[in-house]
Amino acid sequence: MLEVTRLNGSRFALNPDLIERVHAAPDTTIVMIDGSRYIVAETVAEVIDRAEAQRARVLARALSFGAQSFGAQSFGAQSFEAQSAPEGVR
Repeated sequence: MLEVTRLNGSRFALNPDLIERVHAAPDTTIVMIDGSRYIVAETVAEVIDRAEAQRARVLARALSFGAQSFGAQSFGAQSFEAQSAPEGVR
């Protein structure tokens, strides 16, 4: 979840996967895929950074879970890259 601040100071969380766009006009507005809009105190850059950080945490947890379930070597960074990249593309 992505935690943001309303202009009145109250905090709430959004699912970043459901964000359609973020723009400043002049306040930062987050538009969700269902059309709902939220005006927040954070800048566009801060919202983007928080969304990227949240996705990185989800990916890290998934890779960590995979390493625990299937053995660390299966999901190590080098092993993962080697498995993902086609021959000759590394």
